[in-house]
Amino acid sequence: MPQLEASTEIDFYSAHYQDAYSRINAIVIEGEQEAFENYQSLAVMLPDSKDQLLGLAKMESRHRKGFEACGRNLKVTPDMEFAQQFFSRLHQNFQAASAENKVVTCLLIQSLIIECFAIAAYNIYIPVADDFARKITEGVVKDEYSHLNFGEEWLKANFEAAKAELETANRQNLPLVWQMLNQVEDDAHTLGMEKDALVEDFMIQYGEALSNIGFTTRDIMRMSAYGLSAA
Repeated sequence: MPQLEASTEIDFYSAHYQDAYSRINAIVIEGEQEAFENYQSLAVMLPDSKDQLLGLAKMESRHRKGFEACGRNLKVTPDMEFAQQFFSRLHQNFQAASAENKVVTCLLIQSLIIECFAIAAYNIYIPVADDFARKITEGVVKDEYSHLNFGEEWLKANFEAAKAELETANRQNLPLVWQMLNQVEDDAHTLGMEKDALVEDFMIQYGEALSNIGFTTRDIMRMSAYGLSAA
């Protein structure tokens, strides 16, 4: 498997690698910060699940600190301005949905799209990471599955009432994932992460989540197709 072999050839301290890493590292730091803030917002919107959601938010904050340590370990300064721009449209969509108390849309953005995006990225990164970052990322990815599970379980329990809004939110937000992947294709390649593998892993995670919630295979194929041409 070429992904696994790449780690033996990567020079983690080359200028080219560190330049790319400054953006990828910033993205994971910002992604965890976005998740921290989003779960805090969801805790207000879902008071019955407040303690659980605040617990998830704390875990995301811990993850952010872990990825900040990964950057320091390689003596790389993360390009946070780039990362904030990278997440800006998903961020805006979450904020707009939160302002309208659209819990279903907020859960789709955070608990499905962002978590599946993170899991896919971490799964593909682990085989090609430096030793320090690999240990951090392996710990983080286990937690992310529990975060994904919260959204799945809530949406499954409210599936009939949530279905139409989920389909609308998917149509509005899934194309953003492909634009985001295209934006970092070259940097990810420099780190040994191939875009096709990222797309495949994301589609598997996202499709399984939609299935667990209650969508049929036909629904999932139709929903997954939104924006896929951009990939």
